[in-house]
Amino acid sequence: MGSFTKWLGAGLGFTFGGPIGAAIGFAVGSFVDGFSIKDLTQEQLDYERTRQSSARSSAADTQSGDFEMSLLVLASIVIKSDGKVDQRELDFVRSQFVGMYGKERANNAFKLFSGIIKKEVSARQVCIQIRQNMSHASRLQLLHFLFGIAKADGFVAESEIEEIRKMAGYLYINQNDFESIKAMFHDASENAYKILDIEKTATDAEVKSGYRKMVKKYHPDKLQGLGEEHLKGANEKFQSIQAAYEKIKNERGL
Repeated sequence: MGSFTKWLGAGLGFTFGGPIGAAIGFAVGSFVDGFSIKDLTQEQLDYERTRQSSARSSAADTQSGDFEMSLLVLASIVIKSDGKVDQRELDFVRSQFVGMYGKERANNAFKLFSGIIKKEVSARQVCIQIRQNMSHASRLQLLHFLFGIAKADGFVAESEIEEIRKMAGYLYINQNDFESIKAMFHDASENAYKILDIEKTATDAEVKSGYRKMVKKYHPDKLQGLGEEHLKGANEKFQSIQAAYEKIKNERGL
């Protein structure tokens, strides 16, 4: 088995099967570097047998590679949602993966991504697979990353917002959490309140309560199980919450 196959097989769990596995298989089948689709198929069969005989919960099956593959597939859908594939968005995906995984792993991931983006994928089916196997905190982090992609070209198109909104629904992320994460990528003055999921008319006590609630929900420790490589994005999200709270405190003189 080649180095690419070893990389792919080593970090995956639930994403070997279902629609995500199908997208991976399609992408691998488009390679011309001697990679055998037979290797991946056998890995998928072995994984399914292990999974069916295992008493472990689905949440325990989620690995760093599962998060990685989920990002790739969902990112491909968002990038194509405005009817074009913008190079700045592709560059953002690559840079994020280099930052998270290092150059070698990121190159493998982006090679796979170049194949996945050519395939029509059902956002609903992919999101159902993800929500059945991934924690709520991890799903929130996926949403944060997707908004980062949409913003990479300097403008979040309405079609991109609606695509991410649909994904949030499929992932069982409620409207308030969606609006909170969306607000992290806009500069409007009222967005500090949206990030903390409170009204502008909130009392000082309600501001503090909203802040504590968001700190608990978005604390990076909730993603420790996905590995150190995914904590950078979690910290960025957490910093947005801190900045929103500081902005409101400064405006109110707290």
